[in-house]
Amino acid sequence: MKEIIIGTRGSDLALWQARFLQEQLNQIKIKSSLKIIQTKGDIIQHLSFDKIEGKGFFTKELENALIAEEIDLAVHSMKDLPTSHPEGLVIAGVSERANPVDVLLIRKNAVDNSKPLKLSDQAIVGTSSARRKVQMKDLRSDVVIKDIRGNVPTRINKLRSGDFDAILLAAAGLERLQIEISDLEIIYFHPREFVPAPAQGVLAYQCHKENIDVRRVLKKIHQSEVAVCSNVERKVLKMADGGCHLPIGVYCEKDTMGHYHCSAAYASHVSSPLIRVFLSQSTTHGLAEKIFQKIMNSIHEN
Repeated sequence: MKEIIIGTRGSDLALWQARFLQEQLNQIKIKSSLKIIQTKGDIIQHLSFDKIEGKGFFTKELENALIAEEIDLAVHSMKDLPTSHPEGLVIAGVSERANPVDVLLIRKNAVDNSKPLKLSDQAIVGTSSARRKVQMKDLRSDVVIKDIRGNVPTRINKLRSGDFDAILLAAAGLERLQIEISDLEIIYFHPREFVPAPAQGVLAYQCHKENIDVRRVLKKIHQSEVAVCSNVERKVLKMADGGCHLPIGVYCEKDTMGHYHCSAAYASHVSSPLIRVFLSQSTTHGLAEKIFQKIMNSIHEN
């Protein structure tokens, strides 16, 4: 088939993701090229995510390029992708899942080993994610949350320069970019304690519904086991009518016995109390619905 044109954002991490997909395609003898597309989320750097209007501010321009047939395929960080797609577009494949957890990076001279999470009293913690803000305040109500924007290296440089005592990032981005952070204190959260964004660590490959050739190619690299768990997480997100604005984390994992374990952390607003729910069962059938119902029940109880 002809060379596939892959649409991607231009950040270091987005380009890593696109090149990872290129390598996957290369292994099955499919040629591809990259087309960089700027999104609203890339352009607006002075506002936190909850202050940018609408959903899909890291994905909409890529989806528009797919619809206009300027590209054949878009690669997204799946956690940035809205749960509803424009008419005619589909997710035709997902990647293997990188480390799904969140990481707390602390400047060494701001570490206090006597305190929970090694954060000093009223430590300034950087994040623009509503989900991370709520969960961090739940673990350490005294910390000061300060918005931070920019790509992963930029955020780390802001931490090093002393603008923050600590910042919160996704482990997947740090590990994919192989950034040197040995000068910082690193705390990896357990995903049930600090619940990741739905589908965190997973890449989504989106194309036009009618593009049968590309769909057939993507089927060869699609990770169906990953999709089973990420579908549960995103279904909970969809039922909560959430996007990047909503403080919700959902994480589903399959154990060696074949059982599924799903954790969720939800707040109706950044300033609202955090609700945590957990459920295990031997199948994913009805799992998302039961998790969402447990959240709703907890809201009514409170």
